[in-house]
Amino acid sequence: MTSNSSLPAIRPAQNIRTMFHILLATIFLAAFLSIAPAQAQVDLNKRELNVPATLVAESRQVQAGQSVTLAFVMNPKPTWHGYWENPGDAGIGMSFDWNLPDGVTAGKAQYPVPDTLLISGIMNYIYKGDYAVLVNLVVSERVKPGPLAISVKSEWLACTDEICVPEQDELSINLQVVGPDAAVSLDNAFNGYREALPRQLGSAATFMVKDDLFRLSVPFPADIDVETPYFFIKEDGVVDYAAPQKVNRDGDSLIIETGARGDGLQNISGVLKIGPGTGFSLKAASGDVEMSGAPLVSSGDSGNFLGGGDQSNASLLLIALGGAIVGGLLLNLMPCVFPILSLKAISLAKAGGDEGVVRRDALAYTAGVVVVATALGALLLALRASGAAVGWAFQLQDPRIIFVLLALVTAIGFNLAGLFELPNVNFGNKLAAKDGPAGSFWTGALAAFVATPCTGPFMAAALGATIVLPPIAALVIFAGLGIGLALPFLLIAFVPAIRNRLPKPGAWLDSFRKAMAIPMFLTSIGLIWLLGRQIGEDGLALSLIFLLFVALILWWFGGGQMKGLSRGMATTGALTAAIIGGIMFLPNEEAMDSQRLATASSATLPSEPFSEARLAELRANDQPIFAYFTADWCITCKANEAAAVQRQETADAFAAANVAVLMGDWTRPDPVISKFLEKHGRAGVPLYLYYAPGEEPVILPQILTVGTLTDLVT
Repeated sequence: MTSNSSLPAIRPAQNIRTMFHILLATIFLAAFLSIAPAQAQVDLNKRELNVPATLVAESRQVQAGQSVTLAFVMNPKPTWHGYWENPGDAGIGMSFDWNLPDGVTAGKAQYPVPDTLLISGIMNYIYKGDYAVLVNLVVSERVKPGPLAISVKSEWLACTDEICVPEQDELSINLQVVGPDAAVSLDNAFNGYREALPRQLGSAATFMVKDDLFRLSVPFPADIDVETPYFFIKEDGVVDYAAPQKVNRDGDSLIIETGARGDGLQNISGVLKIGPGTGFSLKAASGDVEMSGAPLVSSGDSGNFLGGGDQSNASLLLIALGGAIVGGLLLNLMPCVFPILSLKAISLAKAGGDEGVVRRDALAYTAGVVVVATALGALLLALRASGAAVGWAFQLQDPRIIFVLLALVTAIGFNLAGLFELPNVNFGNKLAAKDGPAGSFWTGALAAFVATPCTGPFMAAALGATIVLPPIAALVIFAGLGIGLALPFLLIAFVPAIRNRLPKPGAWLDSFRKAMAIPMFLTSIGLIWLLGRQIGEDGLALSLIFLLFVALILWWFGGGQMKGLSRGMATTGALTAAIIGGIMFLPNEEAMDSQRLATASSATLPSEPFSEARLAELRANDQPIFAYFTADWCITCKANEAAAVQRQETADAFAAANVAVLMGDWTRPDPVISKFLEKHGRAGVPLYLYYAPGEEPVILPQILTVGTLTDLVT
């Protein structure tokens, strides 16, 4: 039998699948033995491939100790298709036999989101159009600079709806190992290849096999519309591929039910497809799954984004973008942002009504805000894609960043108060304090960074949408948040009626500048409190010693300026040493655990630490539950706790109604809380939920009052 022999592409039962694989193996063996070794014959076979493959590298240059991504670019001819790693009822996925130099290792193949093909009751998981399978190569640090020859023998199955042909090719590519300082150029086509890969879901799913039924419960935000999703399982022999998949929505979960073939696995993995080329990679553990909730009903083409068509996708993006802009605008009223706005107020006061200066600085300020907001969003998406359970303001869960921010804000406060000026010292707050567009840019950057602890109205749903939107659309949402934050200054710059009301520069400006030091020092006090909550009293005392060093260094520098002495280099070195010392001597992050528990139990409204197990236990006992998720760095959270949650009226009402209170503390990273927030369509805190006995949870507003809470139980 030769390599162009054909065979049926379908078969009716699981035992036939085993025979099919044996037959294919026999065909492969006969085909390989019949191929002549002559190069001309190899080239002929390559030209006749029905699903030809091309091996390309994201970069031909790679540095030792780094990795490079290769792509098997597959180009099926019309009517032909290739297969996913689990081909379904029939077919064979790709195999790779690598020939790699010493010090080079190949990772697992990464496949794009597949499609389904059902023929005569046989379900196949396929790719009809062009697609790319990615593999990462890791180059060891011991590999010396020079040429790097990579080759691989790959085998796959090419099929139409009627026939199948086993195909193979020996592919090679020459890379170059370069030094650490060499420039490495990347192929932009790989951006599209990665877009086709499924994204990490981030939340663990649960599956159950009972009798002839397979059920899968997937956490998925309730406010995201989905029609006819489909689950592609990677493990063979678990589900009946051809059986229809019934999907219910139960709150923040999608429950998929289909036919089962076998049991015995404790963990499975797969891809949940929600649109053409769009899906989430997930892992699931064995557990109990009930087929609850309401069935999803398709109202159109199930193949487009989020199951609702391009128009629904665009509507979701526009709604989320509008919420982000409005939410960013409202952030200007939050106490966490107001101190930084004082810097911008000073620059506007210096400019007076000068149209050109005000517009230039407003655009530079906007650029700083948008760049940092988008950069933080990109980092957040990258961490999520790597499997980390993080959310908005994740950087403020690290006490080291809090200490650096505390030193920066304190230095800015001393500068505004007149302790020293910044013509020579190379310190971070110079960026925000100097004049001109550069100063406006860094002021905006600082405002965006400091604004992250705040989550105001309209922001929660907007940031929650970034969980399921494509990365580019999600970055647009983060940029919209920055535009909203900068919007007041854009209005001042480009609306003459507002700009003409700006006061003219004068002698009053120096007094105004010194007055603006007050909100900076208040921010420092807030950061000191936050740092103490994270690392404990002993750690805080040590950190304050290093902060005192920072203040003394700046005082010494300011004294030198008054005497005409240049102390810039010495000051920069001393400040760097003080800040690094403060970071190095921060205590272990577990220092506050016992104190945090004691604080929660002694509060006006006592609470238990949140866990999904405890939540399920309380719900099973039909007890009303108030669950709230907070963080010490979240100003909105603390304002709500002071005004509504930790009030005696609330505590009395909850006690009379026997309401259990669960508190999720997200001050430090907690994957359990991160995944729970994501499941409810939230990228950050606060989140307030009330569970009435036997009912679905109610998501409360982000701004609470005592009446909002007491009305729940009256």
